[in-house]
Amino acid sequence: MSNKEISRRDASGELDLPAFETAILGEIEALGLPSEDILVPVRQRVGVLNQMGDVLEPVDTAARSTSAYLSKFMAAVAAGLFDAALNYLWDETVSSVRAKAAAYDLNYFFDQAAPPGSELRTKLHGPDDMRLIDDQKLLLAANRIGLISDLGLQQLDLVRYMRNHASAAHPNHVTLRAPQLVGYLDACINEVINLPLAPSVLQVRLLLTKIKAAPIEQSTAAVTGGGFEEMPREQADNLALGLFGIYTRPGADTYVLENIRLLLPYLWEHVSEEARQQFGTKARGFGVNQQADEFALANEFLESVGGQSYLPDDLRIPAIDAALDAVLTAHHSWSNFAAEGPPVRELGRLVGDEPKVPRAIQEKYATVLVYVFLTNGSGVSWSANPVYRELIGKFTTRESAFALNSITNQAVANRLHSTLAKEKFKELLGILNLKVVSGARRDLYDALVAWPEADLSSAPTAPKIKRLLSEARRVKSTTRLIG
Repeated sequence: MSNKEISRRDASGELDLPAFETAILGEIEALGLPSEDILVPVRQRVGVLNQMGDVLEPVDTAARSTSAYLSKFMAAVAAGLFDAALNYLWDETVSSVRAKAAAYDLNYFFDQAAPPGSELRTKLHGPDDMRLIDDQKLLLAANRIGLISDLGLQQLDLVRYMRNHASAAHPNHVTLRAPQLVGYLDACINEVINLPLAPSVLQVRLLLTKIKAAPIEQSTAAVTGGGFEEMPREQADNLALGLFGIYTRPGADTYVLENIRLLLPYLWEHVSEEARQQFGTKARGFGVNQQADEFALANEFLESVGGQSYLPDDLRIPAIDAALDAVLTAHHSWSNFAAEGPPVRELGRLVGDEPKVPRAIQEKYATVLVYVFLTNGSGVSWSANPVYRELIGKFTTRESAFALNSITNQAVANRLHSTLAKEKFKELLGILNLKVVSGARRDLYDALVAWPEADLSSAPTAPKIKRLLSEARRVKSTTRLIG
């Protein structure tokens, strides 16, 4: 629209707003309906209409041709119904967000709007299902993937508030003025309808397309992974969530899953701790909802980056317990020097780089590691000993207390008759030195350090050690070691 003054066109008869107002209000009054404060004054309407050309100038012809709600917005402004105009403006904004999301990657958008495994997410399949997402969730999801800027989200939140409290969408007695309406129009145009995608957002869209298109080579994955270093942390979190959604959606092509497993290790180091925790929570949701396939895929996703430690305790306890049993089984096998390595490395993956062992299984965890670390007396497992040392070196103070108390475990005590096991127990005490700090436990620790190595097998039954164990409040190990 030209910026030529509407008031001048009124004089020529092109658009006579005062005459229209007189006519429509006359009809209203003739029907006995209220006519006061129904229409916005003509000068306010003229103020908006005269600025429409400038505000719409950045929008290209193709986009304008499909913006039906902007046409209704303009008609409502001309009629003096600013509350209705605001409602149409909001409808245009929401329609634009939906169109942008569908053109970007619909499933990726759905995963941002509704967590994988949630009841809402199970209902989102195609563009028509966008209507199931309320406006607030819609805007937040669009912001997460970069379809709306952070500043734009704040501005649109105000528009949304005014739409709910000052538009025709709900009963109200608020009067909108021309500058307000023009400001809201400008925000919706510049922050949604005409907002270009940032380079990082385009990068994600290209990556999602590539993942779904064909198998990716390892060399390509490495190059692509290098680009994650420049990705904003929030965008990395959102991409990881999107990949999780793709991976845990049953029916995905095998090569798609393989592509994600190739790329995920490069992305994972840039994912925030908060986002990592969410994946464990989502996996638990699959388990609670008895979605066995999704749950298995979620575990597989976390396993590909050694992220099983992010599973909630109620899911991790059985897995850690089974891993400890596998370590014991390997330890008791005839080829234990080689056999112990794989299960203890799996145990390490389950507890994490910074081990997080649920309290309910800490005693067994500490006792088993002490038991296997002491060896079977015939030699040290070359495949497992470095991992044993690493895990013991990361014991918490509570796990360290259980390690000291393990001398009351019959299986551990029996080991202390072996010369090699005695040497390894003294080595164990050296590893635990800085982890035992409380008075009673430190006294127990110091007594064991001072105990003659040759006579170490007598320590568990010695009155002094028994007294110190009692003072440390863990008198006897309750962990059973089978083999």
